[in-house]
Amino acid sequence: MATKVDVQARYIRLTDRIKDHVEKKAGKLDHYLPAIEEVRVELTHLKSARDANDRNVAQVTVRGKGLILRTEERADEVLAAFDTAIDNLHRQIDHYKGKHYRGRGDGRSASDVIEEPAVLDDTGDLPPLVARRKHFRILPMNELEAVEQMKLLGHDNFFVFFNADTNKVNVLYRRRDGSYGLIEPEIG
Repeated sequence: MATKVDVQARYIRLTDRIKDHVEKKAGKLDHYLPAIEEVRVELTHLKSARDANDRNVAQVTVRGKGLILRTEERADEVLAAFDTAIDNLHRQIDHYKGKHYRGRGDGRSASDVIEEPAVLDDTGDLPPLVARRKHFRILPMNELEAVEQMKLLGHDNFFVFFNADTNKVNVLYRRRDGSYGLIEPEIG
């Protein structure tokens, strides 16, 4: 099935070069996820943006059977904003595919899973449920080594490690501003 690509421009002249580039890249998204039926691309130039690097905005919305994915990126050039938005969509598609298509790892697909009936506790409420457990070996390391390991493993949000300096388990996390935070739990 051919993907319908709708390109709209606001406050910007839509040249043939821009339109061809957008249609070519957006038209290939159905190769990554066949459920995609329509891609809507909106390119906007904002004169009133505070930063010159945020003046060109690319919004890409993907619609298909049972899915809607959307991303928005800003850059100093319209094609740079669009290319970054398409890269973000590729990550979203990979996440969507992993969530909906990947098997469970035990030979059964997601459709083969049988729901077990929920067990109520004495009060008639559902007890808290631990959906997944992970076991891993913790090696002693200092904070700098933990940051390095976090980067090497590709853990973007947090990293659990045994702090060799304090002899305690710590959690290293990335803050919104790009710096790192450290949680040092204490038994109360």
